[in-house]
Amino acid sequence: MAESSVGAPLWRDRQFVLLFCARVISVLGNGFARVALAFAVLALPGTGVGGRLSLVLACQAVPQLVFILAGGVIADRVSRSRLMALADGLGACAYTGLAAMVLTRHAPLPAMCLLAALAGTATALFSPAMDGLVPLVVPTHRLQQANGLLRMGTNSSLLLGLALSGVTVAVVGAGWALALNAASFVVSAMLTGRLRITARPRRSTSGWTDLREGWHEFASRQWLWAVVAQYTVVVAALNANVGVLGPLAAEQHMGGARAWSVIVTAQALGTIVGAGVAARVRVDRPVLVAVLCTFPAAVPIALLSAEAPVWLVAVAMFCAGITGDVFGVLWATTIQREVPERALSRVSSYDWFGSLALAPLGLLIAGPIAAAVGTSHALAGCAALVVLATTAALLAPQVRSLGAEAGVSSEAAPPCRRL
Repeated sequence: MAESSVGAPLWRDRQFVLLFCARVISVLGNGFARVALAFAVLALPGTGVGGRLSLVLACQAVPQLVFILAGGVIADRVSRSRLMALADGLGACAYTGLAAMVLTRHAPLPAMCLLAALAGTATALFSPAMDGLVPLVVPTHRLQQANGLLRMGTNSSLLLGLALSGVTVAVVGAGWALALNAASFVVSAMLTGRLRITARPRRSTSGWTDLREGWHEFASRQWLWAVVAQYTVVVAALNANVGVLGPLAAEQHMGGARAWSVIVTAQALGTIVGAGVAARVRVDRPVLVAVLCTFPAAVPIALLSAEAPVWLVAVAMFCAGITGDVFGVLWATTIQREVPERALSRVSSYDWFGSLALAPLGLLIAGPIAAAVGTSHALAGCAALVVLATTAALLAPQVRSLGAEAGVSSEAAPPCRRL
C-alpha cells in the first residue's frame, strides 16, 4: 500500500483505520442494497410494480437533496463522528424495517416509501459530516493520500457488493440481502463511534445564520462555485447515460444486459485504479487538473452514440473511471485544504446540493428525449453537454490558477486532534 512521504504509514494510524473500515463495510452493504431493494419491490405481489419501484427510489433520492444543506449545518455544530454514527443508526433502522417487510411479504407502499425516505435522510446527514471529518483524522500533508485510499477502498467494496448482490438475492432472497445491509450500518456505526475527535464548541448563532455563513464561504471562492456549476450539468448528463440512455443503446445495438454489465464493470475497475493513482500523484494546480479530468467522461458516451463495439466503449469507460476518481480525490483534498474547518461541512453540503440538483431531471427527461430524437442523438447531446460545461469551467481564472498550497492554513486543515 501507499505510504506517506513523511512519517509512518496511514495503516498504523488507529483513527484512519477505524474510519477506513467503517466506510468499506458500509459501502459493501450499500452494494447489496442497490440490487436487493429493486428486486424486493419487483417481487412483491400486485400490479404496477414498475411504478411502485420508481416511487420507492424517488422517496429515497429526494430527501438526500432536500436535507443535504441541513446536514451540513448540523455537522458544523456537533461532533461529526457522532453524527455519522447516528446517520448509520438511522440507515440500519430503515433497512431493518425494509428487510422485515420483504421477508414477511407484508409491505404496504406508504411504509416502504417512509423507510426509503429515512434511508435518504440518513445519507443527507452522513455525507457532509464525512467530508468534514477527514481533516480531523489525518494531518494536512496526508489529506490527498487519505482521500485516495478511502476512495480506493470504498470503490473496491462497492464493486464487490454489486458483484455478490445478485448471487445473494438469488440464494437467500432480497429480504436477507437488505438485512445484511442493515447489519453493515450497525458495524459502521460502532466503528465510527470509536473515533476520538474533539467535541465542537457550542455555537450561539441560529441555523439560518450558519447556512448564510456557509453560503458566503462557498460563493466567495470562484473556483468552487464554477466547478460545482459545471458538475450540475455533468452529473445530470452522466446520470442520463448510466441510468437510461446507455442501457437503451446496449439493448438496441450491443446485445442487451450482458454488454452493459461489461461496460459498467470496466468503469468500476477504472475507479479503483484511479483512486490508487490519485493517492500518489502530485500536481501544482489541482483544480485545473481535476477539471481537465472530466473531459474523458464524454468519450464513452460519444462512442455509444456512434454504435462503437462493446470492447471499445468498455476501454473508454475504464479510462473515464480512472480520470473520474482522480477528479474526486483532487477535488475533495482541495476543498479540505482551502475551506476553514469550522465551515467545511456546510460548504460540502452546498457542493453536494449543486452537483445533484439536476440529477433527477436528467433521469426523468432522458427517456422522452430518446423517444423523440433517437437514442444516438440523445447520447450525442449528453456528450456535448459534458464538453461544454467543462470548457465553461475552464474560463474561470481561479480554476486555472489555484495552487496546491495557496490557501492552506492552520484553520483550514488542523492537525489530528484527540480527546
